[in-house]
Amino acid sequence: MSILVGPISGALVAGGVYYGFSNLISSRTDQHRRDLAYLTQRLSETPTLVQGPPRAASLIKHNDLASYAKAKWNQDIETLAAGFRHWDRRAVDWARNALYGPATPAAEAGKKA
Repeated sequence: MSILVGPISGALVAGGVYYGFSNLISSRTDQHRRDLAYLTQRLSETPTLVQGPPRAASLIKHNDLASYAKAKWNQDIETLAAGFRHWDRRAVDWARNALYGPATPAAEAGKKA
C-alpha cells in the first residue's frame, strides 16, 4: 500500500497545481478581454474624452531641403554621365583617326545616309 501512496499523492499535488494555474490564467484572460472591450467602446463612442495618438501620415513632414538635395544630386550625376559620354565619343573618334586617318567630309556624308 505504501508503494501507491507516493505516486498518488504526487499526482494529486500536480493536478492541484495545474488546476490552480489554469484557473488563474483563464480568469486573467477573461478580465483582459472585458477591459479591452470596455476601452474599445470608450474610444469609439467618445473620441473627445480620450485623445488617441495622431495618425502616422500626419507625422510625416515634407522636407524641402531633402528634395532639393536629391534633385541637385541627380542633376550632377546626369551631368557627369553626359561628360563621360562626350569623352567616350572623343576617344573613339581619336582612335579612329589614329588608326585609319582623318575622316573626309565625303566619307562622313556617306556614313550618315
